[in-house]
Amino acid sequence: MEFFTSSDSKRPIRLSAKIRRWAYESMHGKYGDEAMKTPYIEIEEENFNKLDDLDKYDIMITEIAKKAPIRVCEEELISGSATLGAAISHVIPAYHKGEKIFSSVSHLTIDYETALRFGMNFYEQKVADRLEDKGLSKRQIRFLKSLSNVISAMRIYHRRYLEKVKNIKPDIYRNLQQVPFQPARNFYEAVQCVWFIFSFVRLCGNWPGIGRLDVMLGDYLKRDLENGTLTIDRAREILASFFIKGTEWILKDTPPSSGDAQHYQNIVLAGTDKQGKEVANEVTYLVLDIVEELGISDFPITVRLHENTPERLLRKISKVMRHGGGVVAVYNETLILKALTAYGYPAEDAQNFANDGCWEVQVPGKTFFIYVPFDSLALLQKKTLDGYRKNDFSSFESLYGAYVSDLEDQVKEIYASVSQSFGGPQIDAPCSEWKTATPCSVVSLFERGCIEKARSYYEGGPEYNVFSPHIGGVADTVNSLYAIKKLVFDEKKITFAEFMDVLRENWQDNDILRSYANSLHYYGTDNEEVDKIYVSLLHDFFLACRKWDKRGNCFFPAGVSTFGREIAWAQNRLAAAEGTLGGEVLASNTSPSPGTDTEGVTAIIKSYCKADLSEMVTGAALDLKISPQALSGEGGITALKALLRGFVKLGGYFLQIDTVSAQTLRNAQQNPKQYKTLSVRVSGWNARFITLTREWQDMIIGRTEQNV
Repeated sequence: MEFFTSSDSKRPIRLSAKIRRWAYESMHGKYGDEAMKTPYIEIEEENFNKLDDLDKYDIMITEIAKKAPIRVCEEELISGSATLGAAISHVIPAYHKGEKIFSSVSHLTIDYETALRFGMNFYEQKVADRLEDKGLSKRQIRFLKSLSNVISAMRIYHRRYLEKVKNIKPDIYRNLQQVPFQPARNFYEAVQCVWFIFSFVRLCGNWPGIGRLDVMLGDYLKRDLENGTLTIDRAREILASFFIKGTEWILKDTPPSSGDAQHYQNIVLAGTDKQGKEVANEVTYLVLDIVEELGISDFPITVRLHENTPERLLRKISKVMRHGGGVVAVYNETLILKALTAYGYPAEDAQNFANDGCWEVQVPGKTFFIYVPFDSLALLQKKTLDGYRKNDFSSFESLYGAYVSDLEDQVKEIYASVSQSFGGPQIDAPCSEWKTATPCSVVSLFERGCIEKARSYYEGGPEYNVFSPHIGGVADTVNSLYAIKKLVFDEKKITFAEFMDVLRENWQDNDILRSYANSLHYYGTDNEEVDKIYVSLLHDFFLACRKWDKRGNCFFPAGVSTFGREIAWAQNRLAAAEGTLGGEVLASNTSPSPGTDTEGVTAIIKSYCKADLSEMVTGAALDLKISPQALSGEGGITALKALLRGFVKLGGYFLQIDTVSAQTLRNAQQNPKQYKTLSVRVSGWNARFITLTREWQDMIIGRTEQNV
């Protein structure tokens, strides 16, 4: 059994042959194909279409709990499975007359901590107590009863598993007699508790993140190791069961798309607690052990780094990273804590940050989150420059000022759209009266604030309601502005009007000028002149968002992302001033445009970190592809550790590194069956390379391969 690695060092073997074989079969689609045999539960209620949405929803969740196939693998050490294939498509897998009824929820990390510490019985009592309030509206009462229905459905699902494992899995049976309805008492019960809740929530079609798994489980494992009731090897196999079961949505033959495995189940590790003490523990290292050995990429992992991150942890991260797949990324905890507290989050909530299951930062278990992306390059080309018909800018300053004005209008339009969609037409007070939305009681149960407010996740229930505009194509816009500045206003190689004609004609018959434009040092080369434009652009975007922030009861923080939209955006883009033709796929996230990052990885990080990235509250991702040869041997580990330290010191936000050669990826295009487990970092998710369309594959291959 070979699990793909980009490194010249083989993956270590720590787990038993039985567990490794199970992982291999899972990663090759055994259980995903099984799930597709029963894609959904058919609702047979005669008057179903006459019911209101919450009544429909409650019936659907109950029927899923009663009828979804129960899977218990021979090798598993924990139980619970999302066995309905339609859930892979982001819908609730209960249909009526063969038609889907409701979509599901993603981009959130739910609260597992309460169930771990107090059990689901605590939730049941909390809902019952809330229903005693005589001041509740009919709508609030109906919502709370729907939460009670979720707990009842979980009991049904739970009983079915107890019956299934009673005579074949005594350890699991013993654990399930305790969790998740009563508090977990040890590590084994704690892992089972988190997994059971996660599996039920996604059985119902939702894609929840995991959050700070080592913080949740670390104390349990520490006690068990100290009192001798558990060995580290046994703990590793229990936790490996968690990861292997998380691959149950892999298909043997996934239809090409933007990739499989993007189910937003991110795990966050390490960092500090509210006393500033490092929280990395044995669970941290076991998680990294497992992904180092098996290369499972379905739970993208982000490690919180800071100035005092232990050398042992940096070394471990580096060893895992060099196997490739982009499974492990890093946050600069120091900068993010600054960003969150400056924005106004209480220190305790800021300290506990995780993400939405992708990489956008949020407070787990307390946050409703939506990001709203837009293409900043298309805005420049089509609005500010009017499809390159504008010819009346007399200086770079006037051009930049016009662009910032258009950027402010774009942000205002996003705000108005959010206001209308969620809180009515009053642009000055959005989200004060939330509109009735699609039922989502399963995730609402696990979001703090929903019970207290008696409001669902989609109707203002969580403690924080975040709508984050995300600027995309940053490097492309910066480069275009810089090229216009240099060619027209500084060096006067061409007039503004003439340059607009050249761009409108897609550089036709202007090869010499295009070659010169291509030769300039753009964003990502540590060029102070171009980076100054980048710094200004992000700050002006931050100011544009701040104008509309915290009106009503919702947050409106800035962020940067493309998440692969550079492919879809390409067809709407014209020729760019830095020398690219219309329709080319350009920069991802806050990364340089392909081919412009000519001065090495250090120059890229320096350019990226010149902006005050704490103003991008929900995130600003930097993607890097590093040559596997550059990370070979002990020198490669040393180099990667230094790169991570430098990233933190310079003020980066979020860094995702993939280690794979372009030639390996081309080989996988030609011989896909030989590369089933080859994972690549796409954006906030990983995907097995052969599940990407050719266009997405070419985008990944086209990223510049750097050395360190």
